[in-house]
Amino acid sequence: MAKKEFSFSEAVKEIEKILRNIESGSLDVDILSAEVKKASELIRECQKKLKSTEDEINSIFKEMG
Repeated sequence: MAKKEFSFSEAVKEIEKILRNIESGSLDVDILSAEVKKASELIRECQKKLKSTEDEINSIFKEMG
């Protein structure tokens, strides 16, 4: 199965949605663990994307200088 292309903005929106649900107390205890795990995975992917973007930008600046 091909991995869906990672969209940073969609991931952030999903993380925000999960956080709102957690903060509101509307999540069933049985679902809470799965949602926290999903948010954790999304955060990890966002961190990777940010690091990759930072590396690309630094590389461009090095080439310019």
